[in-house]
This record gives sequence, structure tokens and C-alpha cells, in this order.
Amino acid sequence: MEKGSSRDPGRSDPDEILAEIQMGHDAFLKFVDYAISELSPLKEEGKSVVGEIDSVVIDEGSSPSWSWVVSRMLKTCLAYSSGVTPAIILSELFQAWNEQKRYHSSRRSLAHMIPLDKRRRRTRLPNTVTIDAIYEKEFLSINSILEAVVLKVYVLPGTDIYMLKLGDFWSSCTIDLYLHRRYYNLVHPEHGIFKEGREVFLTGCCLRTGATGSGYLRLLPTEYLLILLDEDNDEDAMLLGAQFCSDTFSSISANDFKQGTSYSFYTSLFSSGLSLLNRVKFRQSQATFKGGVLPLLTVMVSVKNLYSGATKLFSEISSGSMLALEKPFLGTPINCGFGENEGITVEFGSATQLYLVPFVQPEEQVFIASTQSRSQRSSMPFAAAWSKDLKDSQVTLLCDSEGSVDFRNYQDRVYVVDLRGKMTRVCLYGLVRDLRRDTGSPDFTYSLMLEDPTGVVVIKLHFSTCWSLGKLNAGHTIFISGILCCVTMDNDNLIEVSWHEKESDASLINLSCLPAILNSSCLHKQTLLSNLSSEGNGVQVCCVSIAEMDHNRLFSRFFHATCGHLAKAVPDGGLRCSLCCTSCDSELVRGFHLQVPLKDDSSTVSAWCSGQAASDLLQIYPDDFFELPEVEQGMYLCTLENEKFLVALANTNILTGEESDPTWEIVLAQKCD
Repeated sequence: MEKGSSRDPGRSDPDEILAEIQMGHDAFLKFVDYAISELSPLKEEGKSVVGEIDSVVIDEGSSPSWSWVVSRMLKTCLAYSSGVTPAIILSELFQAWNEQKRYHSSRRSLAHMIPLDKRRRRTRLPNTVTIDAIYEKEFLSINSILEAVVLKVYVLPGTDIYMLKLGDFWSSCTIDLYLHRRYYNLVHPEHGIFKEGREVFLTGCCLRTGATGSGYLRLLPTEYLLILLDEDNDEDAMLLGAQFCSDTFSSISANDFKQGTSYSFYTSLFSSGLSLLNRVKFRQSQATFKGGVLPLLTVMVSVKNLYSGATKLFSEISSGSMLALEKPFLGTPINCGFGENEGITVEFGSATQLYLVPFVQPEEQVFIASTQSRSQRSSMPFAAAWSKDLKDSQVTLLCDSEGSVDFRNYQDRVYVVDLRGKMTRVCLYGLVRDLRRDTGSPDFTYSLMLEDPTGVVVIKLHFSTCWSLGKLNAGHTIFISGILCCVTMDNDNLIEVSWHEKESDASLINLSCLPAILNSSCLHKQTLLSNLSSEGNGVQVCCVSIAEMDHNRLFSRFFHATCGHLAKAVPDGGLRCSLCCTSCDSELVRGFHLQVPLKDDSSTVSAWCSGQAASDLLQIYPDDFFELPEVEQGMYLCTLENEKFLVALANTNILTGEESDPTWEIVLAQKCD
């Protein structure tokens, strides 16, 4: 255990954990529980009462997850740096929850077309645009994706033009699409693919507006259309078995293709990188569905220029989805970097048709303590709840293609003690105990040691290029989402998990450095200096004055602009970032580094600050200050003594506990009116 640490990282006694959590005084977390209670359905005599937000009905038993509320609150704080009120936060949450309900429940019924359980388990694509949104904005970006359901197929009177009437699960409106002529062979009253209930993905669509003021919108033809199939549907299974079962990648013959032989493949999408590489990688493998077993294939393929400009559609499709390629164009074989196998270039030709069997996420049940109230559960780790001999219940969570349980929508807070293998999209809230660069790693990887009331975890932060999270120090309070738990143990026997910046749900927000937290009385609890907690209970805010301003403890320093950490001189004459461990001569900003005693009616403590916090405390920019003569600098500093400031403090000696050094960092500061 690290020197100066007051608790055992491996400790998991439930009584001690629960007592410590209940003794906490984190005002931010208390407001989270209050907001959840306001958004949750009312309960009377054990029966759920349906609530309503802006005319959108909340389903029985429906309530936002703990991590969703925290994330939305922090987004609001980022938008309102001057401070928020309870009314502002709740208004933003209600509006966001309203939109969330529009996504999860449709105001129009399509349940007879597609089973409800399948709709819930298939992940909505990130760039999906709803039909209602198209009508509201009368605009549709060519890169937008529509996840639609065919409601009707008809011919425009007096023409041979086929139209599809489309709906989606999140809209009350429908919209008509001019069907591209390349798909006319799939339209047949009895045998055609395009029937009521058929799901399709569209992109590359242009919007045709009607006469001025008519409000009648249509979608112009697009060849970038994916037809969704269902292996559990008898007709779809017969189509897959009859048309896509016989050909394999290994059976491709360039000579036969030149003589007119066509191929059809059934493949598994295992890697998608179209936005960067303009290619998709597929693996054919043994797959069982109604009607037969597909053969085991032995090679992998790079699909080049597939769908031409509509690469965005493929880049959003989940790995694990199955793709049926009918009559693709075969290009010249290339070396795709798949070891000894020679790659095959498969291109989207004029006769190519594509069918998608989307990856349907499996589910896994996770225990929660059903006898605890919603607010009680949010402040209790489920590992502790188990050992309290409570009556447990289960919640069902989705799994990804690799079998990891997706905790993005888990209702309650997850603690360090709850971490297990095969958990993904986990959110944690806690105190940074240590942060350092992994110099032995070839990429930009940092080790962040995070502590909450139940223990300590090491999070490996993986960045695409360089540090991108702004200033972060030991002692700061953070909320981190998008954690992947392939749990291992480091040299100190601490749990180790990973976080990747490139993941869509990955974020890390430093609450200690959010100006809105300092400016919002509902999100912090103002305390006296004598009551500062070295353990850390969220952001600690005090109203103080400067006891004495010593000119000899004010220094001009250079900081790495990317991360805000001190740049130190190296023997070759350059400057090296103390955190990133890289040369930062071209990324420097000048700033203050200040040590100062703070006082209030209860006590006096020594603190330090740097960067923007120091400029806010001194109320002057570094360049302006150091241009003053030394005498005027001293006179200016004397005017700050006994001025009242509201400051946020962090215990930056949480690791070493060296009492000879200043313990407290002034993270935020503003002058009191």
C-alpha cells in the first residue's frame, strides 16, 4: 500500500463500506439522487404511477440510470460555466429525458411488424436521423442514416415508378422514398423482398420538398440501401440458404469471373474502418441458421470501395453483424496484410445487392438489491448489498459481440468493489490518487489511480495522439465513462482496467476544475478550513482570505499547454513535461506558480496554485504582472491580502502525505463580491 494511504485498497467489508458512504458529504452526489427521484415514476402503495414529461408518457417502472443523470448534469455544467440553479439542471434533465423516451418508445405502433424484444436488443446507429426530425428541420444531410421500416409499396399513378412508404420506431410521421431502379427486381407483390415490415438502412438520401407551403416531403432515390434480414424468419432463412450458402472466398476464380461466373457470399463483419482506410474486413465462418449450416471458410477479405461514398453507413454497423453480398465485382487481388493469405478485392458493382443480418445483442442478468429504495441503492455498491442478506432481484443488461456485459444503462452507481471481468461501458466517480505516463508503452498511455469509498483501481488511459483531457492532478474528483473491464492485477495487487479515448461513450470530466461547480451552491457544500477532509468528499469549497502574500513565493513558470503540468528543464537545454514526459518546447504557456497561506475564522492552511487558478486568485495575467517593476509587484500583492475569495481545494499530497510541503491545491478561485 502506498505511503500516506489511510485505507486498504482491497478492503471490502460491507458494513464499513456502507457506513463510510452514508457519512459522505458530497453535495453533487446528493443532487444526483434528488434529480433521479424527480425523474422517476411515482410509487403509491406498491403500484407504479405513470408520470408524464412534456406530454411524453414515461413507461411504468421507467427511470434514468445513475450514470445517465451524472453525465447530463456535467454537460449542463460545461454549458453554463457561470453557474446553474436546481431549476436549470432539472429543466435540462427533463428535456433530455423527454428525448430519451422518444427514442425508447414509439408513439406509433410497429410492434406487429418487428418483435419488441428484437427492437430493444439491436443497437441504434449513432448517426440515425428520425423522420420527425426531417419534417421539423426540412433538411437532411447526405451523410445521415435512416433506420426505417417499409409500411407500403405502391406505384405512382400513371407511371412505372415504385415508391416505398417508410416509418421508424421513434416518429409519428411517415415519408415516401422513390425506389432506386437497381432494386426494382426485388419488388413483387408475392415474392419481393420489399414487403410490409421489412427493415432497411438508408444513406446518401436527398430531400425533395413539395410546393411552397405544402409541407409534403419525399426522399429521392439512393443506391446506398441495406436490406435487413432475419435468420429466424423462414423466408429470409430460405433466401440465405439457397443463394448464399454455396460460395466461399476460397472458391473464387478470377478466370471464371471473367467468363461471367457470379458469386454470392455470407460473411461476418469483424472490423470496420471505412472512414480511415476506405475498406471493410470480413471473415467467413461457420454459422447455423434455419435451413442449414454454412460452410467453414478459411480466408479473410478486404472489401475496397464498397458503397463508394456511403462509407459512413458501414463504419457505424456493429462488429458481429452478418452481410450477404450478391454478385459483387471482383477486382485485382492485393496484399491486404493478412499474413500469408492473399487478399481479395471485392467492390460494389452495378449488379451488387447487399443484405444485412444485424448483430442482435445477447443479454445477461445482473443482481441488484430490490428491497433498497432507489436513492439508497445508488449510494450502495451491489457487492455490499449482497452480503447484507437482502432479497436480491435481477436486471437484464445487453452484451456486446465479445460477450462483455454493457453497463451503460445499469440503473445504479457502480463502485470499484463491483468491478468484474467482462464488463464494458462502466462509469466510475471518485478521487484521483495518482496520475503518470507509461513511458514503456509505445503509444500514449497513462495510468490513473482512482479511489472511491470501496477501494482503488488503476485505469489505463489510451489516447489516439496525445493527452486531451486538460488539467488533471492527484486529489481531483472525476467522473469517467466508457471503461472496459478485462480485469487484471498490477504489481501492487490493484485492479487494472482500460479506457480508450476513441470509443464513442468514453469521457472523463474533472469536477474539481469545473467553474460551474464553484458557482453553483446546489452542487457543492461550503466548509470551513478546519473541516477539510483529507479523504476527499467531492469538490471541497471554502470562503477564505489570503493571510499573507509573500513575493518570494510567487514564481514565473512555463507549463505544457496540452495538459497544464509544469515543464521542467532537461540537460540538453530544452523543456520536458512533468506528466507527458515529452519535449514541449513548442507547446508552452507562461503562468504563475504560487504558494500562499489561506485563512478563515476556523483555521489557516498552506496552499499552492498554478495556471488559470493562480491568475484568477491574483486577478492579473502573468505577462502583465511580470512587466511591472519589482516594487509595484510587491505593492500589488499587498492589495490582495484580506480580500475574500471562494476557492475549490484538492488534497494533492494524497500519496506521499509529506507534511513539510503544501498539501492543498487551489483548483478554482474567484473573488467574492
